[in-house]
Amino acid sequence: MQRAERLLDLIQGLRRRRRPVTAETLASELDVSVRTIYRDIGALIRQGVPVRGEAGIGYVLDAGFDLPPLMLSPDEIEAVLVGMRWLSERADPVLSRAAEDVVSKVAAVLPQHLKPILLDGALFAPAYGRDMPVDQVDVAGIRASIRMGRKISVRYRDEAGQETQRMIWPIGLTFYDRVRIVIAWCELREAFRHFRTDRITELDLREERYPARRADLLKRWQNEEAEAEAKRAECADQRRMTESPASTARPLATSASANG
Repeated sequence: MQRAERLLDLIQGLRRRRRPVTAETLASELDVSVRTIYRDIGALIRQGVPVRGEAGIGYVLDAGFDLPPLMLSPDEIEAVLVGMRWLSERADPVLSRAAEDVVSKVAAVLPQHLKPILLDGALFAPAYGRDMPVDQVDVAGIRASIRMGRKISVRYRDEAGQETQRMIWPIGLTFYDRVRIVIAWCELREAFRHFRTDRITELDLREERYPARRADLLKRWQNEEAEAEAKRAECADQRRMTESPASTARPLATSASANG
């Protein structure tokens, strides 16, 4: 790897993290020695790159520093291409059009020798089947409410066809292969709930902001999801132990002290 390329990769490794990262971690990622990382960090600082930190603790790149937009590797270009092609097939019409615009804008500023990777790329992300669920509401409005932290009033039809009116605080939108799921706090249930966009029959975007930081709500949701996943895994383990043929075998002898 050329030194200039390694320095760019080092900046990228720092930029993708919000917390300090150790030289050992960076060295492992770049497949170089820790001493090389120390030398490269010093070189970046001398060139005016705002890197803070020290050996043994870690390094962090100050906010506001960015690379020129042309600094894309072939792998990064292909990542953009696949991601945008995936979105163009599965997102709402506004986001799908934005994905196509991103590809056009990147193509406009790429060096000539890199443009074929994007424009004639051989990586695809097709959507199989044309029976994709159809949204009845404007999902772009939901995305805007998520960004602005505003409440949404929805009429929602569940899997059984029963409809309810909900006031929700949208905090995220998950894209699956066939459906999109709104992650939200539901005032009716007083808990986090998930809503398929194709089952929202009516949508009223409110100006009222919900009384919490979206980042805090998202963290709470992530913690609850992690706890629920741990419980599911524990239950699955217990079922396997119960259903295992070994569970009916004669138990091994144990000492009196172990049995209490």
